[in-house]
Amino acid sequence: MKVIVSDEIESVCPGFVGACLEANVVNSQYCEELWKEIEAMSEHYRETLTTESLKQIPSIEATRRVYRACGKDPSRYRPASEALIRRMLKGKKLYQIDTLVDLINLASIAYGYSIGGFDADKFQGDTLTLGVGKSGEPYEGIGRGLINIEGLPVYRDSKGGVGTPTSDNERTKIGLGTTHLVVLINGYDGDEKRVRENAEYIQQLIRKYCQSDGGTYYIYK
Repeated sequence: MKVIVSDEIESVCPGFVGACLEANVVNSQYCEELWKEIEAMSEHYRETLTTESLKQIPSIEATRRVYRACGKDPSRYRPASEALIRRMLKGKKLYQIDTLVDLINLASIAYGYSIGGFDADKFQGDTLTLGVGKSGEPYEGIGRGLINIEGLPVYRDSKGGVGTPTSDNERTKIGLGTTHLVVLINGYDGDEKRVRENAEYIQQLIRKYCQSDGGTYYIYK
């Protein structure tokens, strides 16, 4: 899958660094060992963060800054990584969806990057472009119905939007039958080293829990 960063994003975040990971996987409904890792991460954050201090995590702070630059209120449309960690800090459990979604959520909270996970067989075409949402642009967020993506960074395939840092699209969502995974890591903080570490962490997780060889990833800017 080829990913193009548009001039719109370049203008508000010239240091943007992304990673695209592609792998063959076997999904499952639930993985107990994975959830032990998630619970350990939750406990660590409850001991070390507050709902205010988490905004200062560089990867989250940078995403919030880009939201504002694009015209979106990051406290109303929270980046997914921030929303997941906030949920844990409030003593709530993360939603249990399936193993692929759950491990992508773990990777997101571990590094603070908003990460898109997709069933690659549902894409239209072989190129994704990262741009900014337009007024009235149709977009159905997973479990959210139609949402207003004007001013949100958005990945589009040849048919339309598939992912934002707030919510991915129902059309390309992961399911139990997903075997061809694409993951997009959004490094609005420009830290290529941590983006690579995050991608390699996801590779470790899918090797452990999804009968995968880890696939491959590349960096895009």
